[in-house]
Amino acid sequence: MRVIHRFGSLPSIENLQCFLAACSHGHFRGAAAEVGLTATAFSQRIMQLEEHLGVRLFERTTRKMHLTEAGLALMPAARVAVSGVAECLKASRGEAPALTFTLGSRFELAATWLAPSLAALAALRPSWRIHLYCGSGPDILDRLFAGLLDAVVTSAPVSRAGYSSTVLHPETYSFVGAPALIERLPLSTADDCPRHTLLDIDRSLPLTRYLTSSPGPELAFGDERYLGAGAAMHSLALAGHGVCVLPDYMTGADLAEGRLVRLFQERPLLSDSFRLLYRTDSALSTALAALARFLSERPLT
Repeated sequence: MRVIHRFGSLPSIENLQCFLAACSHGHFRGAAAEVGLTATAFSQRIMQLEEHLGVRLFERTTRKMHLTEAGLALMPAARVAVSGVAECLKASRGEAPALTFTLGSRFELAATWLAPSLAALAALRPSWRIHLYCGSGPDILDRLFAGLLDAVVTSAPVSRAGYSSTVLHPETYSFVGAPALIERLPLSTADDCPRHTLLDIDRSLPLTRYLTSSPGPELAFGDERYLGAGAAMHSLALAGHGVCVLPDYMTGADLAEGRLVRLFQERPLLSDSFRLLYRTDSALSTALAALARFLSERPLT
């Protein structure tokens, strides 16, 4: 193991919290869930702590995990350290207001991923108060540029001077429809499209472009229906009222369980990514960079 000694350098309190969670659970999977990290990110935190201290804290086999002597010695001291930092946070809240900011996001992403992630963050950052604003993609960007939001989570392409953008997660898409609909009205070539209703957010077809901008024949559908939100598109697609392009995090379970089927599988769709976008000169830039790191470690669901 590579040993790192830094004069006056202290281990990360978040890494110590991960260590204590692993001690409590006896395995990394449950401990990772407790602190709101992926299994990979959690293992990296433990490795960082071991490298910082220059000792191995756990012995792991395929069947079990147990503390080393160094780990046993660290556990009571780590509890005191984490408890002491918690007391510092309590004291600081009495002297200064909590760090407060407002984050914008699309409705469905906020409901399925962002709100639960922020709930998990509250345990690690109890002095932060994060308000969540939900709207359409253009709406949240307009509010950010007007100074009404401190940051947004968006997949919209933005190249604007004075703003920092940090990639959180890749976003992939599938063109989908309900099995009963496709059985009644097969959709395997561009010639079949006129028999189908296309569902999308609005007239600009922001989700359909991931399909139509990919290489292949031009597609023309018989009708279009605009629903304002991906969640509404998802609901109508499940009910067999049209076909649409949706992000895979929304449809993964439906595809696996046969409630939706992928269409035009031979035509790869374009992909994108979720990013945290905020003003580079924001007084909250340090906190927002920390938020981006935390969100990038949260599984996208």
